[in-house]
Order: sequence, then C-alpha cells, then structure tokens
Amino acid sequence: MMTIKQIYDLAIDLGVKNDLRGSDFVNKKLKYTNKKYQELKPDEKKDFDQEILTNPYADSRVLTKGFNKKVKRVLVGIDIEVGEVLLANELSKKNPIDLIIAHHPEGVSLAGLGDVMDLQIELLHKYGIPINIAEDITKLRMSEVNRGVNPINHNRAVDTANLLGLEMMNIHTPADNLVATFLDNLIKKNEKKLERVEDLLKLLKTIPEYKEAIKTKVGPKLFVGSPERYLGKIALTEITGGTSGSKVYYQKIADAGIGTIVGMHMGEEHRKEAEKAHLNIVIAGHMSSDSIGMNLFLDELEKKGIEIIPCSGLIRVSRN
Repeated sequence: MMTIKQIYDLAIDLGVKNDLRGSDFVNKKLKYTNKKYQELKPDEKKDFDQEILTNPYADSRVLTKGFNKKVKRVLVGIDIEVGEVLLANELSKKNPIDLIIAHHPEGVSLAGLGDVMDLQIELLHKYGIPINIAEDITKLRMSEVNRGVNPINHNRAVDTANLLGLEMMNIHTPADNLVATFLDNLIKKNEKKLERVEDLLKLLKTIPEYKEAIKTKVGPKLFVGSPERYLGKIALTEITGGTSGSKVYYQKIADAGIGTIVGMHMGEEHRKEAEKAHLNIVIAGHMSSDSIGMNLFLDELEKKGIEIIPCSGLIRVSRN
C-alpha cells in the first residue's frame, strides 16, 4: 500500500530517471531553479510556485489535498473530466476509489503546460540543433501555448472531485518520458534491422498497446514520406515535452541530419512544414503512446498491491 504522496514522488522520480536529457542534467536544472528562488526578494517568493523546486515537471501534480491518504484502488484514464469523476463516485458506492489518476493535465497542471516545454530546448539540441536556435524557437511556442491555456476553465474536474470528496492527481511529462525512453531503447536495440520506414512501422506494431490501437484504426501511421524511403537518423522529438513544439523546427532538424521523426500526434500545419523539410514522419498514436507511458508507471503501483481500474482511453497492458 502507498500514500498519494508516495505515488506522486515515485512518478516524479521515474520521470527524472527516464528523461531523455539525462537525470544529471535535470538535477542540474533543479539546482539552478533553487538558486534563482533564493535570489528573489521576500515579496517575490510569495507568488513563486515552490513545487518546481523539487518537481521539474509543472504539468504533473497532486490536484487535491489528501497527500497522506493510503491508496488501495485507483481509477486511471488518459483524460479525466467531470464525467470520469462522476464515474469514480458511482464506482465508489460499491468499492471505494481511493484516487483518480489522469494523464493529461487538469487544474494547476494544465495552467503550467507551457512551462514544461523547455524540455524541448535541450532535446532539440541533443539531436543537433544549436542550443540558441532551439531556445528561440521553443520559447516562442511556449508563450503561444501559455496564452492558449490561459482562458481555459482549468479546475472543472478538480472542483467536482473536491465536492465529492475524491482525491485526484495527474502524471503527464513523467509518463511521456517513460514511453520516450521505452521507444528509444527499442529502436537502439533493433537499429541494425531498421533501414527503411516500413521497418520502423513493423517494429512499432509489435508493441501490445499499438497492436490494440490498430484494431480501432488509430495504430502507427506514416504521415509524411513513404514506406520504402530510407529512415536516416531517428529523432523522438514529439513524444515528450508537454505538447507539440514549433512548426519552425522541422527544417532546422533536417539540416542537423535527422531523417525521421517519431511522434504521438501531428496537426496539419506541422505536417506540411515537415513535408517541406523532406522528413519522414511516423505517428505512433496518441492514446496508445500515452498508454505505454502510463502502463510503465502503473506497473510499479501494481507491484505494491494497488488495484488499477482503467478508463477514458487507457489501454491497460501489465508487464509484471
């Protein structure tokens, strides 16, 4: 059995350990954040989000206040909205749901979605884009996302959970880091077999969550390129990092020597820019990719005897 605080701490720890930038780099950034906080004036510290002093992922939080509550049974979904909270309440009448876990951000996590996108700066640099260019194009996109989420009614689901006496949290970037590392390791393990785009698609389709997604016509798909084209170097720039990055970066990453990008999802404007840059774009799938990341996290809860009730797009596959 675990408390909500222990579940939260585990998620952040796994997120850091599986961050494609490396855990040493993430911890270095945390030290920098702490240093900047200490330099603030007392009045400035009052408005500072102190959670980011220990959690580098602003889009992942405990959204209610029962940190010390012990957890035996959780309802987990990719998206948790008011309907899913009401579902949890209904299910609790027969057997208590101790915690609702969302993947996608709600409440303060949603308001902080743009902030976590700085991960993309260092990730783009890792794949060959000069750090100053990566920073400029990503910062512009971060400000765009922050403006976009600003007017949203962030707390609808959280308010509902509070009124019903239910506990709620969400795990976003840490879970995305888990699937990014999972795919990175799989690709590296099979790199000698991966020459053309069709080889990569075939490999992705061996993963249980993607197999299941194929049944509902949302499995891995080729958005740009053709199956016969050479892969070149593969980049996982659109698996983690909050949300879709700048559409400006495609030519930059092609210039850096990347031939293929693997992502979860892609809008039409981004697709057109990627096509202009002569890239191959393999879209693994959104709910299915999110499910892999969440499953790798949920497996750790399952090992502690916590019962998992999947809902709202979560394709539950246990690797225990």
